[in-house]
Amino acid sequence: MSQQPLYRRVADILRTEISSGVFPPGARLPSERDLCDRFDASRNTVRSGLNVLVGEGLITPSQGLGYEVRSHEVFNLNASRFENLTFPQNGDAYNTDVTQAGRRPHQDFRVEMQPARAEVAEQLGISEGETTVLRFCHRYVDGVPWSTQATSYPMWLLEMAPRLAQPGDIDEGTTRYLAGLGVEQIGYHDDISTRMPTPEEARLLQIGAGIPVLIWRRTGYSADKPVRCTITTLRGDLNHMNYEIGDLVARGDAQ
Repeated sequence: MSQQPLYRRVADILRTEISSGVFPPGARLPSERDLCDRFDASRNTVRSGLNVLVGEGLITPSQGLGYEVRSHEVFNLNASRFENLTFPQNGDAYNTDVTQAGRRPHQDFRVEMQPARAEVAEQLGISEGETTVLRFCHRYVDGVPWSTQATSYPMWLLEMAPRLAQPGDIDEGTTRYLAGLGVEQIGYHDDISTRMPTPEEARLLQIGAGIPVLIWRRTGYSADKPVRCTITTLRGDLNHMNYEIGDLVARGDAQ
């Protein structure tokens, strides 16, 4: 049985020290030279071990400053309550949830008329390439990129809901806006997956090497047809998602 390569042992030991708090979030690791001395290893071997941890998203290299343990505060998103009109909220669901968590929301908007991609067309029950209203949000929590959200609406909605085409935020949130016009979304279908980010996603979300994204696709339905398709791309290292299903009275006040 062959022994574990030395670079793997370097990675394993440093990983354990990071998880145990020897090197807490934001701390700098010892220099490559110090690690070479500690592990009696070449610089290439130490660098290979460090690159394993970079690929896992545990550390990040800083030009000329060595390696730093990633520091981040995870945002907890309750996907059952998000956009649910039976729960109290003061306008846009994102702003409400982030503010109630004691954190600072910010989002940039753009609105476009765009042909529907196959994935969106299938969800909306329209033909691929048919024009949709796309509302795109680039969202931040405490100034850190958190997610992008692309919501496509079929054109039949635009005549009765012209504010969908306005470039800025809709104060009460689009779900409440549409409900006020008689287009209430009474059901959702969620599809959740993970993958590595595209170059554009990595740029927008400032994602380092080894960090995946979570793709959350939600299709909203009125009583008789799909109303919108929302594709949210979230940083995998900054988000925790949970659902509540059924009667949870036995859970008490557990959070």
